[in-house]
Amino acid sequence: MAKSNEPVTIKKYANRRLYNTGTSTYVTLEDLAQMVKNGEDFVVYDAKSSDDITHSVLTQIIFEQEGKGQNLLPINFLRQIIRFYGDSMQMLVPRYLDMTIENFSKEQNSLRENFSKTLGIGGFGILDEHVRRNMEMFDRTFKMFLPNGRAEDTPAAPAGPQPDDFDELRRQVADMQKRLDKLGDGGKPD
Repeated sequence: MAKSNEPVTIKKYANRRLYNTGTSTYVTLEDLAQMVKNGEDFVVYDAKSSDDITHSVLTQIIFEQEGKGQNLLPINFLRQIIRFYGDSMQMLVPRYLDMTIENFSKEQNSLRENFSKTLGIGGFGILDEHVRRNMEMFDRTFKMFLPNGRAEDTPAAPAGPQPDDFDELRRQVADMQKRLDKLGDGGKPD
């Protein structure tokens, strides 16, 4: 079946049933999860109010997947996300996460291929190191925008970003880009 440029419309009824208007069938959250995995775009509307409830349905799919023991989201990540609700940084987080996952998705096939070629089985230590550095950079970046440069449960830090912080961030980003470029070119990482 050819993919349409228009997203499929899913209607959610009061009885919590989901109806795919494209196939004229009822679907489950599992079916919607499979549609996402297949790259099919859809929008979910409340059948009574016509409100767009796509966000809450996608969140429900994630909740159910996590509840089945398929823990993709680390506990620390979840805690960090919760901390941003109601925070002045809340409006920046979605765009940052969107850009990060988009870049990761673009590179995932290349990363898989290069890891298997150059590192073999069990060679994901470098990936863990990149993830750790990304999380440290993410944490430092957002702490720079918090009052007094810290969250309530973090140790006191000098007010505002220090000039060395920016230099260090630039250096880390440049280093990470060089490593990704090497991986993309089929070279071995440092």
